[in-house]
Amino acid sequence: MNSSQDNSIKEAIKLIEKSGEIYICSHVKPDGDNIGSLLALAMAMKKLNKNVKVLKVDEIPSDYMFLPNVDIIREYELKEKIELFIALDSGDIERLGLGKKFALNAENIINIDHHVTNTKFGNINIVSPSSAATGELVYELIKQMSVKIDMDIATCLYTAISTDTGSFMYSNTSHLTHLIVAELLKTGIDVGEININLYQKRTMERTKLFIDALNNLEIYLDGRIGLIAVTDEMLKSNNAKTEDSEGIVSFIRDIDTVEVACLLKEISKNEIKVSLRSKKEIDVSKISNKFNGGGHIRAAGCTLYTELDDAKKLILDEIEMAFR
Repeated sequence: MNSSQDNSIKEAIKLIEKSGEIYICSHVKPDGDNIGSLLALAMAMKKLNKNVKVLKVDEIPSDYMFLPNVDIIREYELKEKIELFIALDSGDIERLGLGKKFALNAENIINIDHHVTNTKFGNINIVSPSSAATGELVYELIKQMSVKIDMDIATCLYTAISTDTGSFMYSNTSHLTHLIVAELLKTGIDVGEININLYQKRTMERTKLFIDALNNLEIYLDGRIGLIAVTDEMLKSNNAKTEDSEGIVSFIRDIDTVEVACLLKEISKNEIKVSLRSKKEIDVSKISNKFNGGGHIRAAGCTLYTELDDAKKLILDEIEMAFR
């Protein structure tokens, strides 16, 4: 952690200490880093006797319902004046969904994130693209707040870091990642149980969608691009939800010849969510940026407001351009 980030953490702690009511929030379409970071920070601040409101901006995927105190994430009425708002794991204020309105009503915003595309929308920005997960930054913040990391907090932080590093396989995993996880393990968390909940509880609906999706795999550029479109029809026929498409894009990337994997999810007739992954050559954040998306060099996403066939052509053209 560089000195400016360290200074930002110290400033953030001063703000937290003097604030009474604190709202914290993360991005729509929650993931493990999102939920794990939210819960860990909320529990830590409650240990400091802070009045913490954890804002629910979207449905929580079933994968993370095992996490301790997950029920503290709930809906709140919008207040005209908010003392302190903390945004976690969100590259820009728009990704907060309805949380954006709360943020705009706040006297101060602390923005904690690790996306390279972060717009630094906070009064205080703890933004570190070299960090493997927002969970790593939350860990550092909690340590500097002098709050003891118990098993519940450690379980949430482990989930945040494990999911955003692909079980520590992705290139964003650093020596610091392992040092942090080693400290979390010392608390006595049940890693076996956490991993079963995260990686070994695929429902039959998700499994059937997975098989259906793989049967529709399309390959381009001599196998260097792999693409799958998950349609609304596919979801309905397999009795699956949008969240059940989780893991498909990583599976595509794991094919030996594939450098860029692309998953298109039909949210509605004119709204297509795009997930991009790459192995080692292509910066997919640059591709998603062209469509007002964001993310990381190896993992990014965007939304295209057009029909599926048009969306496929648009994104394929950009991916192929990146190879030139």
